[in-house]
Amino acid sequence: MTTIHSLLSTIPLAETAPSPGGLLGSPFVMMGLMVVMFYFLLIRPQQRQRKEQAARIAALQAGDKVVTSAGIHGIVHNVKESTVVVKVAEGTMIEFDKMAIANVHKKETAAK
Repeated sequence: MTTIHSLLSTIPLAETAPSPGGLLGSPFVMMGLMVVMFYFLLIRPQQRQRKEQAARIAALQAGDKVVTSAGIHGIVHNVKESTVVVKVAEGTMIEFDKMAIANVHKKETAAK
């Protein structure tokens, strides 16, 4: 008759199974792929938009139509080093920080 001890010694307690999915099943590889996806889908386009906005603000000229981040529409009257004077109505000028400009519509040039 066999004893319980001899039966238990024949049962393997911990078997190591291969990870499912092969190489892509590795948590480190999946984390790396997620970081790459976030970079190309979120971070890179946002950086490009920020650069384009900075270029538009740097190229501001008198006569350009602008919209501020507060939603105020006006025409650029004067551009200073860090601020912009915007004409919002006849005889009404408001000075804004350049970073408050959300959209810039260039003035139309005469067709040649």
